Amino acid sequence: MARREFEMSEADLETILDASKPTSGIMAGGYLSASPQENANLAWATLGRKMGFKSMTVKPVAGRGDKVFTAEPDAEADDA
Repeated sequence: MARREFEMSEADLETILDASKPTSGIMAGGYLSASPQENANLAWATLGRKMGFKSMTVKPVAGRGDKVFTAEPDAEADDA
């Protein structure tokens, strides 16, 4: 599938960066809290649903800053 260029907002970038920060490993009810990687993956998945791309296909665009990236469009989002 063809890749497309996307640009997230400053607020979206902050959400991604915040999700990627280390978390303390707190066990609650027998479950360990999510890792920074899991939190970042969830933030990218949320942004992908919002902007219409497959979150696991994101790649940065060299020289274009932190908000610009390419990804495969999500055909299901186009059908919605």
